[in-house]
Amino acid sequence: MSGQDETRYDYWKRMEFTRSQWEKLSNHAREKGLIFLSSAFSVEAVELLDDLDMPAWKVGSGEFKSRELLDAMIKTGKPILYSSGMSTYKEISEAVKMFNERECPFGLFQCTSHYPTKLENVGLNVINEYKKAHNCPVGLSDHSGTLYPSLAAMAQGSDMIEIHVTFDKNMYGPDAVASVNFNELEELCKARDAFFTMDQNPVDKNIMAEKMSTMRGLFTKSLALKQPQKAGTVLLADMITVKKPGSGITSDKIDMVIGRKLKQDVSEDRLLRWEDIEDAA
Repeated sequence: MSGQDETRYDYWKRMEFTRSQWEKLSNHAREKGLIFLSSAFSVEAVELLDDLDMPAWKVGSGEFKSRELLDAMIKTGKPILYSSGMSTYKEISEAVKMFNERECPFGLFQCTSHYPTKLENVGLNVINEYKKAHNCPVGLSDHSGTLYPSLAAMAQGSDMIEIHVTFDKNMYGPDAVASVNFNELEELCKARDAFFTMDQNPVDKNIMAEKMSTMRGLFTKSLALKQPQKAGTVLLADMITVKKPGSGITSDKIDMVIGRKLKQDVSEDRLLRWEDIEDAA
């Protein structure tokens, strides 16, 4: 278990960056091809981050009542990504109404503000509830310290994933235990790309079956005789078995064969073909 600061104030002081450090972080992110985002917790922070051309605002779960802060963000005209870890449905709807009335683009994160979050409290159901109710991008902000919620959210069509990352889950501070490590993050990114590939390539079952015509022949079964039979024999159900491959009369056609006569002698070691069978009377 990671160590903890004595007070929340100690935590915030320890995590505080100077303007110069923020500039370095912003520049480093851009050099690495990353979008630089940070949660702003004050109007002053909004002004600083706006100066750094941050393209969107991440609203922390504890800021749902911070109208002055939200107002400062909305005035920039940039999209807002709103975490709802402590909010009721009514409070979320009120925020959405405000964003819509002020024509501010936004997305919602389902979130549960427990560190770490137990799996039974992740709330995957809320993702689809938000999508249906608010018609906006919806994601999961996960604090479970595992990959499972993010993977499940992506699999059900989540638009965004926010997750905490740490070098070591035993590091000092409250976030480490609620974070994944970088190896896990890499696996999550691979999964994201794999899910995207699957989502962008819908399958037509008819076309796919046609492409598998050779395999269909190998894996399906044909009708065959249990014993050799002479021409003129009336075929009965107990004379017939099924064998692979499916290159003869396929096994689903058995009702079309029973009661009909053989045109020619047929051994038990080959599949029945339609040319073996007399036409129906």
